[in-house]
Amino acid sequence: MEIQLEFNVDTMNTNQLIRSLQSSSLIAECPLCNEEFRLSDVLMFDGLGKFPESAEARKNELLLELRKRVDDLKKRKISATKGAEKKAIEVGFGKIIEKFIPGYRDLKIPIRECRPLFDPIDMIVFHGITNLKVNSLTFLEVKSGNSRLNKHQRLIQDAVLDKKVGFRRYI
Repeated sequence: MEIQLEFNVDTMNTNQLIRSLQSSSLIAECPLCNEEFRLSDVLMFDGLGKFPESAEARKNELLLELRKRVDDLKKRKISATKGAEKKAIEVGFGKIIEKFIPGYRDLKIPIRECRPLFDPIDMIVFHGITNLKVNSLTFLEVKSGNSRLNKHQRLIQDAVLDKKVGFRRYI
């Protein structure tokens, strides 16, 4: 059964249109859940004027929730910014320190046996090269605090531990 309603929008104001819709037997469909409902069962109002009490209460609830979310996002942004700043300082400090580590007295490796690479591994130590006899090589990565090896450093460590190290002379 098809119901036809005629509205003359030119001569009807918004409130009259709303009253006509509420008194009709029209069915609408929710765009979010696709459920049907009768227009006469819902609260309709002109959003430009004063809200009905129940709509005003719901609007205030939503505004309060929005403010809470905005505050939460601001806190997360501050936290992320502080975390990023702290990490940048740590990384910068690590980059500086790794250049001085061969001179660190407690390292007990002669500075003349260290050759810097800086990336991806800080240095290679040629044990004994100062005595013209290389006993062994050590790939040395310097970390501070709770730092861990990155992906490339772990791959290099695994290759060394698996004895997948070679020597090649190119002429």
